Amino acid sequence: MTADAERKMQFLYALRSRGVTDHAVLTAMEKVDRADFIRHYFTDRAYDDMPLPIACGQTISQPSVVGLMTQALQVSNRDKVLEIGTGSGYQAAVLSQLARRVYTCDRHRRLVIEAREIFEAQGLANITAFVADGSHGLPDQAPFDRILVTAAAEDPPGPLLAQLKIGGIMVVPVGQSDTVQSLIRVTRTEDGFDYDELRSVRFVPLVEGLGRDA
Repeated sequence: MTADAERKMQFLYALRSRGVTDHAVLTAMEKVDRADFIRHYFTDRAYDDMPLPIACGQTISQPSVVGLMTQALQVSNRDKVLEIGTGSGYQAAVLSQLARRVYTCDRHRRLVIEAREIFEAQGLANITAFVADGSHGLPDQAPFDRILVTAAAEDPPGPLLAQLKIGGIMVVPVGQSDTVQSLIRVTRTEDGFDYDELRSVRFVPLVEGLGRDA
């Protein structure tokens, strides 16, 4: 076994040990190499279960959190998914292995451009990336079967809830500070919304408006 293969095996083992047990999610994360989404001198830590800095003051989430959020979203191959917070593009690439179509947006133009380049290079044709204020979602593309928010809001954003189909699921970090946040799964029903608290997390805040580079 090569050193690279061994690192990937350890990577998958670490995911399982932290609660990522869904076979389809593990397969998707095995196919998508996190190293492709990390630049410069952090690439040698691509398989470590830790967040890493990327451009524009943002981070790429730790793999176990990516796996747990994806698992909670319960994506099927018929689903149209919206991701809020493209970042490095890693989460969208994982979702693309599971969903029919992935729409992703970020307030930072640089991040969207760099992510698009990776998607194109890897032939991920079912991802469309936009420069947009994620707090408002993508109303022109709505409704969505699944919505994943990779930044923390004080409450599940109303515009995003409105863009969720009946029976749809949204996974979002919620909290009023950057130290106390909970990962929430919201399911839209005929009568309203059901909320399940999943675990404690820590994400950058969901900021309204576009970045300075947009």
